Amino acid sequence: MAPTGEPAGLAVASVRVAARLRGELRLPGDKSISHRALMLAALAVGESRIRGAGDGADVRSTAGIVAALGASVERVETDGRTVSYRVVSPGVDGLTEPDGILDCGNSGTSLRLISGILAGLPMTTILDGDASLRRRPVARIIEPLRSMGAVLHARRNDSLPPLTVIGHTPLRAIDIATPVPSAQVKSAILLAGLRADGRTTVREAVATRDHTERMLRARGVAVEREDSADGRVAWTVQGGVAVQAVDEQVPGDVSAAAFWLVAGAIHPDAALTIHDVGVNPTRRAVIDILRSMGARIEEQARSDVPDDGVGEPIADLVVRSSDLRAVDLGPADVAAAIDEIPVLCLAATAARGTTTIRGAGELRHKESDRISGIAAGLRAMGARIQVDGDDLSIEGGAPLRGAPTDSLDDHRLAMTFAIAGLVAAGETTIARPGSAAISYPGFFDDLERVRA
Repeated sequence: MAPTGEPAGLAVASVRVAARLRGELRLPGDKSISHRALMLAALAVGESRIRGAGDGADVRSTAGIVAALGASVERVETDGRTVSYRVVSPGVDGLTEPDGILDCGNSGTSLRLISGILAGLPMTTILDGDASLRRRPVARIIEPLRSMGAVLHARRNDSLPPLTVIGHTPLRAIDIATPVPSAQVKSAILLAGLRADGRTTVREAVATRDHTERMLRARGVAVEREDSADGRVAWTVQGGVAVQAVDEQVPGDVSAAAFWLVAGAIHPDAALTIHDVGVNPTRRAVIDILRSMGARIEEQARSDVPDDGVGEPIADLVVRSSDLRAVDLGPADVAAAIDEIPVLCLAATAARGTTTIRGAGELRHKESDRISGIAAGLRAMGARIQVDGDDLSIEGGAPLRGAPTDSLDDHRLAMTFAIAGLVAAGETTIARPGSAAISYPGFFDDLERVRA
């Protein structure tokens, strides 16, 4: 394989078929949790320590935003893929209006979640990012935050960044049903609800990841959950409750683990151990989906990990070569495993039968149009994959062959095509591989190591 290390400055990476896969892996800290830990540290008076945070470009964007708002942010590198952050903040009422634009880089999570915080602050801010972020929709957060009393504007008829937020204090509490399942939209509203006069409720048709809710509870904010018989769930926060400073250990990112779980399952001679993976019930869908496909995944809960009060379960995972079968994934499955759908499409190419994935339209609004991107790349490698609107159909069993692929500057696609190259005959090339550093610095180092 060439190159080794993180190919951030190179236009193309190449991967050749691996004779076998062996090794133990320690992952970047969970990206979703790392973002939230930094933002919540900014809201709390005093010192917060965040151990084992992800060190990808997205998390660094959030750290930069927190610093620009007036908190002291110290980054300490630990093992080359995770870092510790020490954040000392004056608290939400001591944050200050930044001198310039808040740069979100490629991070939609940074932009959407911080918008909820800024909506309740008496300041004017502008959120912007790279060319990819400027194609990400923002109307879904503008509408609820406007209804709470903040003023927000964006280009293209309030649909695309840059996003201007003129905060208001106090905000109005709302009771709202989100039209599309989105943990980012839910979190933005709940974070705004902390500065609202009254109780703010967000209702979801499908329960999305609950890191924000867990982390608020750990910081002294009561978050109520109400489940309906039809599967709907409502989350409520009371405005005016102070966020407390805490120390937190971030688990390994299950979305990063997904690439190695699929690699081990589809390779004919594989045994991989992945340590300290976060297995939150609202994030572990990729593990359960792969098991339903026949993947041989062993899970050992890590009871020896210190309890930091946040309540994120952690486990070691072992995956071995497997005989996979097709599955039918509906909209609820897609919502639960939204970040892992691209690599699950790769798993489907090795499964007996035809896998269907329905209601995946949200994938068109990520760092790239992931439906088109994954279909184009896997087809180039010989996969039989069809797209019908927002639905995909993947007929398993066609042997993959090395081919040129394009990540579209999307980290999930770059890593999916690299994993595909481990089982594809010949050489697979990935254009713009440096996008992997968005969430997983060192991914290509790990790829080289486990194939040795």
